[in-house]
Amino acid sequence: MTAIAVRPLTAADREAWMPLWRAYQEFYAVDLSAATDATFARLTDPAEAMFGALAWDGETAVGLVHFLAHRSTWSAADVCYLQDLYVAPDGRGGGVGGALIDLVYAEADRHGWAEVYWLTHETNTTARRLYDRIAERTGFLHYMRPAK
Repeated sequence: MTAIAVRPLTAADREAWMPLWRAYQEFYAVDLSAATDATFARLTDPAEAMFGALAWDGETAVGLVHFLAHRSTWSAADVCYLQDLYVAPDGRGGGVGGALIDLVYAEADRHGWAEVYWLTHETNTTARRLYDRIAERTGFLHYMRPAK
C-alpha cells in the first residue's frame, strides 16, 4: 500500500465512491439504494451541512467517510455526527480508517464544532479497536423507531 491520501468528495468521484458505498451497505446488511442519489447529491453540495471524503491508495479509492453538522441542545456550538465510515478489506489495519477520522476531526476543529460522535455495531470488533484508541466510549445505548 502506498501513502494514503484523503480528500473531500466531489461530484466527479461518484464512480470511485459507488463500490465503497455498496460494500458498506453489504457489510451492514442494508439496502440504501433508494437514498443513494440524494445522499451523493447532498454530500457534494456546498450548501448542505453534509460532507464526505475518500481515502485513496494511488488511483484507487479504499475508504469513505460521511459526516454532518447539526445543532445540539447540549452545546451552543454545532456538533458533528460521523454517520458512515467504511474501509475496503485490503485497507483495514493500515491506517485508512484513522486517516478518514483525522479528516473529520480536522473539519470539526476548523468549524468549531463542539464534538464528533458516531455509532458502530457492537460486533464490529476490528473498527472498535481503533475507536477505543482515539475516542471516548460514552456508554450510551442507541434506540430507534423506523418511520412508518
